[in-house]
Amino acid sequence: SSGINAEWPLRPGDYVISVDPSIIVTAFVTTSVVFVSFTLTALYAERRSMLFLGSLLSTALSGLLILSLANMFFRVPSIALFSVYLSLIISCLFVMYDTQLIVEKKRLGDNDFIWHSVDLFIDFVIIFKDLMIILTDKEKKKRRSNK
Repeated sequence: SSGINAEWPLRPGDYVISVDPSIIVTAFVTTSVVFVSFTLTALYAERRSMLFLGSLLSTALSGLLILSLANMFFRVPSIALFSVYLSLIISCLFVMYDTQLIVEKKRLGDNDFIWHSVDLFIDFVIIFKDLMIILTDKEKKKRRSNK
């Protein structure tokens, strides 16, 4: 059997139920560092320079959805793991896109800070989830190799 649960798109909660608590801390700290780094990158980049990512990220997200749906039928563990890594990359880029989009909306008078916060919170949670899956998978592979 390979390293990742091929059913993770169906039941992601089952995959990380028995996780080492240190992985949770590692994933949270890593998520925080990644999130802050990509946010600062977007804030210090040239104004509106990352808004072009919107259409690319939407297309990538559609491709990820199709890949995940296809893998529900084929159940290939390497495709499931590839989907997690792809989701992580897309989510990191969404942090930059969403940050610049929020800044531009604010400049145009959109003061809905609650919805802006929700956008960034969703990005944060997806990055955390993806890192949890990746780190848990690596630990399970390490445990199997030690047996």
